[in-house]
Amino acid sequence: MAGKSGQYFLEHAVESANAQELDRPATIHFFVGTDPETEIPARLAAHPQITFVRGARKGQIPALNAAIQAVDASWDLVGFLEDDDRWLPQYLAVALHALDRFDFVSSTQLETDEAGEVVRINDFPTPSGWLMRRTTFAQVGAISPASKWHYDNEWLGRLAETGLRRAHLVEATAPITLQHARLVRPWLANVLQLGGPSICLARHNFVLPLVCRLVHPGSGSSDVGQGGTSRAESEAEYRRLVDRFGRIPW
Repeated sequence: MAGKSGQYFLEHAVESANAQELDRPATIHFFVGTDPETEIPARLAAHPQITFVRGARKGQIPALNAAIQAVDASWDLVGFLEDDDRWLPQYLAVALHALDRFDFVSSTQLETDEAGEVVRINDFPTPSGWLMRRTTFAQVGAISPASKWHYDNEWLGRLAETGLRRAHLVEATAPITLQHARLVRPWLANVLQLGGPSICLARHNFVLPLVCRLVHPGSGSSDVGQGGTSRAESEAEYRRLVDRFGRIPW
């Protein structure tokens, strides 16, 4: 999908990765999963930093797992960035620094609409803020094919079961204790209470979250919010998560 500037969302995501302010050289490559019949625009197909991989069948999870399986063992780190999201220039440096002490990093996001207006801060750990060592991903395993709407919750539940150390990045003024988060940022309290036994909140020095998430009518979360079949599927997945983990993992 293309944005108003004529660029594809994916090109904006890659540009945000290339704009990272790092103190050491890094190679960033995108493995992008698609449906089997997706027609890939020539400009994107020729991009040197993008490898497209077709899923075995139609759907987000087969596409994601196909892309993940295509990543060879030479890569040290695995991260996720949805094509309509972007990283602020400081994100990778902060996340890499956190990985000196932790095995997995997630992040709060700044949500904006298509006009660029701020909607809210979202403390749910969406995949666009995930960064981890390759060994972490190998230990937790692939995205569950049984998930459609809440694969992130399910994967985070399995992460928590490993006991691996996790940091959730928040902006400089955010509360970092459960006591204070309960009062003013209940979703941050959810991260602490539902994220498993080895999680903590980690402030960085910037006043905004370092992941930007685009909220628009075509998103999956928008579809679920409109009700109908999508909403029923979502609620059924939540029930399965509670049965499996005793909670909805964050």
